[in-house]
Amino acid sequence: MEFSFDSIKKLFENLKTISFLGRVFQWGSVKSQLIEANGELQRVLSEGQSLKAENIKLENLISLEKSAAKNFQDTANRVSTELEITRNNYKNQSEKLEGLQQEATRLAERNTQFYDRGTKLATDLALVNEKIQNLEKELRAVRDENGNLKKDDEFRKKEHSNSISSLKQIQEKILRDREDEVNKKNQTEIDRIKKLKETWSNHEEKVKNRIRTICNKTGVEYVDKVPFKGKPDNTLRINEEYIIFDAKSPANDDLSNFPNYVKAQAESAIKYVKEEDVRREVFLVVPSNTLENLETFEYKLSDYTVYVVALDSIEPIILTLQRIEEYEFAEQLSPEERENICRVIGKFVHLSKRRIQIDGFFAKQFFELVYRSEADLSKDILEKVAEFEKSEKLNPPQEKRARQISTKELEADSEKIQSEANQKGFAIQDGLLVKEINKLPLYSNIESDENQGDLFTN
Repeated sequence: MEFSFDSIKKLFENLKTISFLGRVFQWGSVKSQLIEANGELQRVLSEGQSLKAENIKLENLISLEKSAAKNFQDTANRVSTELEITRNNYKNQSEKLEGLQQEATRLAERNTQFYDRGTKLATDLALVNEKIQNLEKELRAVRDENGNLKKDDEFRKKEHSNSISSLKQIQEKILRDREDEVNKKNQTEIDRIKKLKETWSNHEEKVKNRIRTICNKTGVEYVDKVPFKGKPDNTLRINEEYIIFDAKSPANDDLSNFPNYVKAQAESAIKYVKEEDVRREVFLVVPSNTLENLETFEYKLSDYTVYVVALDSIEPIILTLQRIEEYEFAEQLSPEERENICRVIGKFVHLSKRRIQIDGFFAKQFFELVYRSEADLSKDILEKVAEFEKSEKLNPPQEKRARQISTKELEADSEKIQSEANQKGFAIQDGLLVKEINKLPLYSNIESDENQGDLFTN
């Protein structure tokens, strides 16, 4: 425990050095130091009293411990003396008892030896008899088990041979089924590609036949031999102008390069346009199943324009061009009449492109649906679907040359279809459909509206 005498020391030093004036005028500070020194002295005295009381207490405890230790030593000495006497008595009695115990032990050992000998002989005899009986039972059991094992071994060998044979048959069947499945898929894909190639190879002939049919029906002149260089696939003469319809199709099933091919063919059409009396608008007719791979359907070049159209768009285009032939000279047309002609042609061209765009979109969706069904449906369901597919046949209305397609009949059929759709709960809103379809950008350089994100989506 540490005591601090700083206040007392400070007081004495101040009293030593203080002057008379200091005692008169600074006695307040001296008085404060006296109070602090008194407090400090009181604390020291209090701590001294505490230490003194504790010292007395400790001295009492020490005295008690010394007294207890002395009593303990006296008791230990007395117990030690009594213990020595007890040990001597116990030693004498132990020596006598030990002699008696040794004699009894010798007699008991001899008795036990004779008894154990007789018991052991009787036990050994019983064990020998029991062992003989057990050995006979084990021998019979081993003989029976050996016979059963021979039978089981023959059965297992036969069963293993049958299992191996069955496993080989199952493995061969699985391999054959897998090979048949792969061959079937490969053949299906080959047939599809072959069908596409056949379609594309016959595309030029189909386009020619289609244009000839339209010309025969509408009275438009089909030119078999053009009076200029080059040999376009199809040439029409309307209003003293030669109009070129060239059929273009892919060379193989790889359509990645088809857009570049169409662009190159559009640029090479200048060999026809530069000739006299050839219209500055050239039409490239492509298969409908290639439209989804095309992004551009109009090529505005320096001196002419090339349109990429489908086979179904040929007739409205020819009818629109034929409309111009009703006027003998274009110079005689009024501005309003010219504007009307341009508006009708523009409507037909726009409608044709929209039809191509929408047909391409749905063609892509149908392809995805076909591939999805082949991937997701099970083999049994696909086989059943293939059976129903082979049994189905779709025959569109046959077109006859002598019969004109009536607009009233088309309107009546459209109204009938719309009525049946309404009865079955299908919502057909022409105004809404036109509004939503017009949101779809026709050209790649036109930014789509922000409301087009939900078009054709759920």
